[in-house]
Amino acid sequence: MLDHVDQPLLSTTEPPRPAASIFDIEIDLAEPQQMLATISRWAAHGLSRRVMYVNAHVVNQSRSNPALAAALKRADLVYCDGYGVRLAAHFLDRPVPHRMTGADWIWDLASLCELASQPIYLLGSEPPIAREAAAKLRRWYPQLDVTGAHHGFFELGSPHNDRVIEDINAHPAAIVLVGMGTPKQELWVDRYAGALNGSVVWTVGALFDYVSGHVPRAPRWLADNGWEWVFRLALEPQRMWRRYLLGNPVFLSRVIAEARRRRGH
Repeated sequence: MLDHVDQPLLSTTEPPRPAASIFDIEIDLAEPQQMLATISRWAAHGLSRRVMYVNAHVVNQSRSNPALAAALKRADLVYCDGYGVRLAAHFLDRPVPHRMTGADWIWDLASLCELASQPIYLLGSEPPIAREAAAKLRRWYPQLDVTGAHHGFFELGSPHNDRVIEDINAHPAAIVLVGMGTPKQELWVDRYAGALNGSVVWTVGALFDYVSGHVPRAPRWLADNGWEWVFRLALEPQRMWRRYLLGNPVFLSRVIAEARRRRGH
């Protein structure tokens, strides 16, 4: 059975990139296009890397899930995907990271991969959705090589999990996008990235739902002003109410408590 690969994933030494430490998570400060260029360069050189994002929900879970917190610390690049993290940086007197959300960057990434002949693999979401997202990307970028797509409904460490890894390695990809929800996707990437033959492995949350068209994007004016969560809550109240109506106040209370602690020191 395939399991955690213990050898280090970094094959070359790179200078540290500027980052802001927020709740003990090092969040990259580069602009989105710079981050995409870095990831594309890693893919071009066949370097195994873990890329993850943080938002208020991920931060909340990391505070109560040590394995998730450890996975985020071991990632090679962690970026901001949520206005809550930017707000936290402001209140904690930390450099404010840029926001880079998957439903926006996926099209630039697809264009970069098409131009550079870098194949990608989609892993996650419900059984038909990853395949539909792959078809949509191929339709918009005819020269983009989407080598495969597989749903995310399997358990880590199971025989099904082993078959998924075998399938990814049988259809080599420079970048593997993993959308299985937090913390499953982070734990999967942390545990199995080293088994994927030099791929950049990137957590993407609900990205395939957006790319496939199953979930619409919020109006631009909402998304650009930090209110996209209201739109998501209105679309899926039964699934999202705990995350937003309970999670957002918990996150804000953590930010306030941390700000008071820092000022007290």
